[in-house]
Amino acid sequence: MSWQCRLICGFLRRTFLPETRKSIDVARVRRLTARRIWTPGVPHGWRLREQYAASDAPLRGEWLICERSPAQRTFLYLHGGGYYFCSPRSQRAISFGLGKRADADVFSLDYRLAPEHPFPAALDDALAAYRRLLADGRRPGSIVIGGDSAGGGLALATLIALRDAGDPLPAGAVLFSPWTDLAATGASICENDGRDPMFSGGVFARIAPFYLGSASATDPYASPLYADFRGLPPLSFFVGSTETLLDDTRRAVERARAAGVAVECEIARGLPHIWPIYAPFMPEARSTLDVAAQFARRVAAADAHDSENPRPPQSSATSIAS
Repeated sequence: MSWQCRLICGFLRRTFLPETRKSIDVARVRRLTARRIWTPGVPHGWRLREQYAASDAPLRGEWLICERSPAQRTFLYLHGGGYYFCSPRSQRAISFGLGKRADADVFSLDYRLAPEHPFPAALDDALAAYRRLLADGRRPGSIVIGGDSAGGGLALATLIALRDAGDPLPAGAVLFSPWTDLAATGASICENDGRDPMFSGGVFARIAPFYLGSASATDPYASPLYADFRGLPPLSFFVGSTETLLDDTRRAVERARAAGVAVECEIARGLPHIWPIYAPFMPEARSTLDVAAQFARRVAAADAHDSENPRPPQSSATSIAS
């Protein structure tokens, strides 16, 4: 583990973790997050186009666009934040890093947030954004959907809803520390409570109702862990070994493999929740973005060479020791 990672974990333990042991004040969390947001500069050779007006829906959010030449692929990125805070701006270190490394235009969706807009608002927004990308001429086999934390769960739920609706599916999905079980039944919720530098185990049961509203916590479109995974495109998961949400990934990986889905899973020793967001400072974050971008290049390239019968990568599982 790098000294940068140790420093960040220590900072999270002192600042973020104590907040997750308190009752959640949505407005306060949003204010604190807005004050602490740091965003990286736009990569050389790329252009940022912000479109946050209500009239920009269903593509309300921001584009990172390659100016040198037409990008070979497109990322549809869904930010985390428990469905109730954060934004495309707060997750730019991830979305910019993926776009630059994967030679991809990136659209980061500013989906509606809970509790003002409970389930299925975020899912409806993600589905509408994906369908608009197709309507605008982006090929499904050139699109990779990605997300972190709640956005990772939302990305997986979007794949499931698209499959169920008979839509053409994207080439694959990249999922960083995804929140897949809003019922909070994973053993790691308790086992890693006190080991996770960012989250207490009990916080997820307290924030899930913000998004769920009157929906069941086991509705597969809200908690994709409970879905049938058959027919999904290749999936690439990343999670830290000490995360309270570790089992949200491990169990989703097991279900996907049992359904015949090509899956890659990296369990990073001791790294914090959605560590790729620290890419400008943490070497492990940069390495993980490299791996995620390589996955995107592989699965999207399959469509370019064999659009009639794309071949997914072989299923694999690795563990990063840092």
